[in-house]
Amino acid sequence: MKNRFRSSSEHTLDGKGRLNFPSRFRDVLNQYDSKVLMVAPWGKSHLRAYPLSEWESFEDTLMTEGKRQKDVAKFMRYIVSSVVECSLDKQGRILLPQRLRDVANLDREVVLLGTINRVEIWNREVWEKENQDTSENFEAFDDQFAEMGIF
Repeated sequence: MKNRFRSSSEHTLDGKGRLNFPSRFRDVLNQYDSKVLMVAPWGKSHLRAYPLSEWESFEDTLMTEGKRQKDVAKFMRYIVSSVVECSLDKQGRILLPQRLRDVANLDREVVLLGTINRVEIWNREVWEKENQDTSENFEAFDDQFAEMGIF
């Protein structure tokens, strides 16, 4: 069983848009036998970075299950045409292209969130607001947790 992307950390983008990928996340990525992340915008709120095999699984699901969902073709065009392959350099950084940084409003201060099979990249201020909103309305998830058998 593979380790998973967990926890969060704050980072600073350098002037070229390079982002240090934390060593604990690099260790997980290594279990995928890859130094490549597929980075895509997730609306305008953040970016999602997937190991290549997880991204391919996501695409497979879109191709099979997406046929049953309304407007998935629009989503597919948006996501698949926007994804960028980002390789780790020798210092363990990835270069986020300017267009992706612009879409997600990423400036110098960012937060990386491990979310099991992927890493999310957020503008720090946007993440703090999102996280605060979730914290304040946490009980809204009770029914969904119960349906999943977590409670």
